Amino acid sequence: MTYSRILGTGSYLPDTILTNAMLAERVETSDEWIVSRTGIHARHIAADDQKTSDLAYQASVKALESAGIAATDLDMIIVATTTPDMVFPSAACLLQEKLNVPGIPAFDVQAVCAGFMFALATADSYIKSGMAKQVLVVGAEVMSRVLDWDDRRTCVLFGDGAGAMVVGKSDAPGIMHVKLAADGRYQGILNTPAQIAGGKIQGIPYLHMDGPAVFKFAVKALSDIAEKTLAEAGVEQSAVDWLVPHQANLRIIESTAKHLGLSMDKVIVTLPQQGNTSAASIPLAFDHAVRDGKIQRDQTVLLEGIGGGFAWGAVLLRY
Repeated sequence: MTYSRILGTGSYLPDTILTNAMLAERVETSDEWIVSRTGIHARHIAADDQKTSDLAYQASVKALESAGIAATDLDMIIVATTTPDMVFPSAACLLQEKLNVPGIPAFDVQAVCAGFMFALATADSYIKSGMAKQVLVVGAEVMSRVLDWDDRRTCVLFGDGAGAMVVGKSDAPGIMHVKLAADGRYQGILNTPAQIAGGKIQGIPYLHMDGPAVFKFAVKALSDIAEKTLAEAGVEQSAVDWLVPHQANLRIIESTAKHLGLSMDKVIVTLPQQGNTSAASIPLAFDHAVRDGKIQRDQTVLLEGIGGGFAWGAVLLRY
């Protein structure tokens, strides 16, 4: 039987760090207010000349090095992002050009903060079907560019960054089970509703979020999909070595872990110094945990994320 397995990981964070104290100088807020409600202390912000594909490239180079393969060995590139460089071509095609690997399929997946789950599931399907052997999967975002810096409810939450995985064909189990979901009826509580028409921006080009509504939905949706993923895979909760959740809000992460009966010692948390990096948050957290020696080979890891749409998903894997 053919499986897909993570061969290598990489990540990248821009050099500029925006702390809560620095934010308090430009908007009515405080370090105590932000930390008590979100768990976030700081976030990284892309330079003016950095675009999503630039961040993706830096993370990809590290992932390829970790996997021990060259970019020319790839069969496909998938980028999960909601903040691409431009309307088109895709960030994946721009990343492909930077990696100098013309010809192979390259495309974006848009499911906001759940995007990496959808991209990883897509790579898994291509590999298991025999249509690809080695796929580069990237989550990359410059969320700072869709924030209203006068809105303290949202501007304190997000940061920029990229995370990448090289996923390859394997005879040993790697990705064990995937479960995805979406419900467009909730589009109004988390969105960026602008569009380009006639050379002008129509609608509001800033991220809008109904925080309490998102929190309530996210806790239930993430807990439910995690339980269903484990049940359908026939894996007990006690067998999970690590939970790598979307890094959105520490209270959501703690609530989900509690619902699953997992100690926070088994949860990878990078939120305090990175903020919510949307589709990049899970691969960023995973790579940092691997490089810190926490996540090790042959351990069982559960990934889960939720984003605007709503779209949400979970991936159970053996690293």
